[in-house]
Amino acid sequence: MSKRTQKPYLIENLEIETAAAEGKSIARHDGKVIFIPFSAPGDVADVMVQKQKKSYAEGKIQKLHIASTLRVEPTCSHFGICGGCKWQHVDYSAQLGFKETQAKDDMQRIAKVEVGQYLPILGSKDVFHYRNKLEFTFSNKAWEEHFDKTNPGRIPALGFHIPGMFDKVLDLNACYLAPEYANKIKDTFKQYAIENELSFFDIRQQDGFLRNLMMRCNSDGKWMVVLIVGEDKPKLITTMFDYLIPVLSEVEEWCYVINTKKNDTWSDLNVQTHKGNGFLSEKMEDLTFKIRPQSFFQTNAKQALELYRITREFASLSGTENVYDLYTGTGTIAQFVAKNAKQVIGIEYVEAAIIDAKENAILNHIENTHFYAGDMKLVLNDDLISKHGKPDVVITDPPRDGMHPGVVEKLLELEPKRIVYVSCNTATQARDIAILSEKFNVLKIQTVDMFPHTHHVESVALLELK
Repeated sequence: MSKRTQKPYLIENLEIETAAAEGKSIARHDGKVIFIPFSAPGDVADVMVQKQKKSYAEGKIQKLHIASTLRVEPTCSHFGICGGCKWQHVDYSAQLGFKETQAKDDMQRIAKVEVGQYLPILGSKDVFHYRNKLEFTFSNKAWEEHFDKTNPGRIPALGFHIPGMFDKVLDLNACYLAPEYANKIKDTFKQYAIENELSFFDIRQQDGFLRNLMMRCNSDGKWMVVLIVGEDKPKLITTMFDYLIPVLSEVEEWCYVINTKKNDTWSDLNVQTHKGNGFLSEKMEDLTFKIRPQSFFQTNAKQALELYRITREFASLSGTENVYDLYTGTGTIAQFVAKNAKQVIGIEYVEAAIIDAKENAILNHIENTHFYAGDMKLVLNDDLISKHGKPDVVITDPPRDGMHPGVVEKLLELEPKRIVYVSCNTATQARDIAILSEKFNVLKIQTVDMFPHTHHVESVALLELK
């Protein structure tokens, strides 16, 4: 294709047909599929085609002529800019339908297997204010400044990165996916920083004091803050925290990290606790979990509880089974099913997560769990099987990339009676199930919406040995 034909061009009165992956919708023109973000099936719009490939193109709505009946007014003033929400402009019941259809399409198109039963998607009771964790970025130059020719000065920002722009930070008014108190924490930190002339990080120059602000809460409304700074100035942190502690009374855990690296990752760095125990406690049924600053914990705790209950139900444990929990993380699912199993073997790549899992097991007086850290395809070996016995039931909850091919092959070799496959990516789940279908039938699939207004969905599949 020549450079001339690759230039953006306008298609007038294009009808948007169906929802697609990653929060986009699909239209068709001249035999080519066009993916359009922030649109809705039923829209009729003028679309500017910006990127072209051999079999598809990507466009953006320039003018909306007919609005879909699925549309609603977005709650957030930043919708369409910050990138956190893809479907705030769509009625929530329609969002659930999109996600349910996507999961079915992936299973039919990629796995190409018969599914005994698709259970109705489980929606979230809370469609706003459900996130228990957020991480904001400080920047000495707010993104909006690039569009304000009358204000050439540097405007400090505390908010989210613009998608695809590492050095552009949106100065956030409020995030409606988080509890309201999260916005109070954000605003209080920013106001203090400005009034006390603390430097906001320059992402391009890689200098400045204030870098990131992470916050998380538990179901009791208690909060943890972790301030990440780019300079080793503990006196500034102490002065700031001592001033803010009485102002932010619902924050119990006050922590900070000194990060002088060239990237924002800080999970490998030392976390200092200024006040508190260095962790939050979260209750689920009769279990208590310690959540540290670096710990992974589902960001929608209420829906996580429902997800774990479905997983336990699918496992159908009677108390005699040997259960292997692959990609166990901090062992939440392992401990959730432990009382119904003979023993549970949890395996996880991140060593810090396994330390948390062992500590939480002690905290909950669970004695029939065993946790191992390491590469899954290497740890799940014959020596481990010889030590603990073959699994009767396998629960697997891998990251978005799915299971390593070697792990899938090992499950085919081990032939457990049941596999409960929990996934945050229905495409890679379907890919793995396609291989497992050599020896396993898919009895049922339950989708669970953990993240309203985003395109993400969890899927729980029950596989049974043929």
